[in-house]
Amino acid sequence: MTAMKGGRPATERSDTRWRSRVDAHIPYGGKGYKSGKEGMKPGYVDNKEAVQKRLRRIEGQVRGLQRMIEEDRYCINVLEQISAVNRALHSVALELLDDHLAHCVADAVKSGGAQADTKLDEALAAIARLVRS
Repeated sequence: MTAMKGGRPATERSDTRWRSRVDAHIPYGGKGYKSGKEGMKPGYVDNKEAVQKRLRRIEGQVRGLQRMIEEDRYCINVLEQISAVNRALHSVALELLDDHLAHCVADAVKSGGAQADTKLDEALAAIARLVRS
């Protein structure tokens, strides 16, 4: 019989070590991130306008959801729109993750050292959060 840990089978690796790395607190802006001209730039900086445009579109979808509730629209229609908003947010999150891996993490790995480990841990935690959502 397999030992259970947290409602699921325990794995070969230490769940405690894994969970502490994934759930580690990441401060706003990341670990070691400095904004401004002297610091690193976010990975999405080259397509910032496109990301903002997509987020504004999602914001409009959420406002539409509020109107649907105010107008007592059919539950299934509201749920379909919520699903569309979730897919749109997930798509933006994947784009930002791709940019982060291609720029921030790749640059840190090239530099090596503790910075590389920190960026990889941040990326792992972000991926874990996206998978859970």
